[in-house]
Formats: sequence, structure tokens, C-alpha cells
Amino acid sequence: MRVPKYYRVKEQIGALLDGSAPGTALPTERELAEQFATSRTTVRQALAELGVEGRLVRTQGRGTFVADPGLVRLHQLSSFTADLATDGQRGTDTVLGLAVVPAEEPVAAQLAVAPGDPVVRLERVRGIDDRPVAHETAWLRGPLPGLDRHLAATGSLYRTLADRYGITVAAAEDQIETAPAVPEDAALLGVDVGVPMLLVHRTAWDAAGRPVEWTRSVYRGDRFRFLARSALTDPPAAPV
Repeated sequence: MRVPKYYRVKEQIGALLDGSAPGTALPTERELAEQFATSRTTVRQALAELGVEGRLVRTQGRGTFVADPGLVRLHQLSSFTADLATDGQRGTDTVLGLAVVPAEEPVAAQLAVAPGDPVVRLERVRGIDDRPVAHETAWLRGPLPGLDRHLAATGSLYRTLADRYGITVAAAEDQIETAPAVPEDAALLGVDVGVPMLLVHRTAWDAAGRPVEWTRSVYRGDRFRFLARSALTDPPAAPV
């Protein structure tokens, strides 16, 4: 079987990554093309695939670096902040916007309110040790007076909802797919436009079954792994 040229170059660049410390800068595309006697287009394809695999990080305006091999595991029914704490990492947030807005039809349908009803829109860039890794926009049923102050104090939306407003998330559904990075997400997360990302839409309900949150999140695919566990209501019968 014939091996594509870009794949051979990918393996050669991968050998350069082995044993290199996270954050180590790679040569430029031009230098790699000269080193491996190939075109920059072939090198670019090899680098893109290594980036999807989480082995390197390409930062616009800075260059290409060896990635930290650690992955964040995202769990069902937990928050970003709690997931990072579980893995011993520190989450950082940049709030891009927090306002009460009229619910557009898709949001209204998810939150079971009438179109035009007021909902809270919270947009954030989520980070790990100040490195942006996710762009998140959440729509919440209100009213939630003082959310900006309370959220700044805890950093966790779910904890704030429970502690300050008596709203406990009891169930959630995540719809997960891959999607290419659009210019806005690429700029916020420091990746190239078109790089595969994890796109997650979450609907969360309280104990009474009322929807309280609908969120669109875009995660860097090289930094996250989703972990889901399920339990059967009745245990399976023992084999006879």
C-alpha cells in the first residue's frame, strides 16, 4: 500500500516532537519543508493532522509548539470549573458579555419560554491557566439579579445558580459533534480557521423538569475528552 507523502512527513515531524518538552517551538513551515525536501503545502497538512491529534499547538502570530499531553475530561452533569478541579487544574474565565436579551425562537424553544421573553445571555472564553480553550455562550431563564457579581466570586455558573438562586441542575443533555472553527472562534481560541473543533449544545433542567440553561460551547479538540457513564435502572439478569 502506498503511503501518502504528507503522512511520511507527519511521522518525521512526530519524531521531532518525541522527547521535546511542552511549549518547545517547532521550526517554521519553510524550514520543515527544506529539512524534509517537500512542499510547504505537504508540511501544512502534516502539521494540521498532528494538531488534531493534540500533539502540537499552532498559535496565530506566534508559531507552532509541542502540546501539553494532558487532556481535560468533561463529565456529564458537571461544570467546566468542577471538571478542571477534578483533574487538578485551574480554570480562568473572561466574560465577553452578560445581558438580559429577548429570547430568539431557537432559544425560546429550548428554554420553554415565549419568543421575545427576557432571558440572560452569558458569553465567556474559558481557559486553563490563562490559555483560552473554549468559547461558551449560555442562555438562562431569569430573572437572575446580580449574576455578574455572584459569578465573579465563584467562577462556577452551576454553583452560583445553586447557592444564590436556589436552582440546582438535576439533568442535562449534551449534543456533541465536530465542526470547523469559524473566524470568531478561531480568533478567540488562537487556532486556524477550519481546524476541527468540538461543538456542544447543552440543555439542563432543574429537579422539577424545567429547562434552566441552553448553552453552545466550542472546545479545542486537542484539549478535551468527553467522559460519559450510564447506569441501568434495573441490573441485568445473571446468566443462567
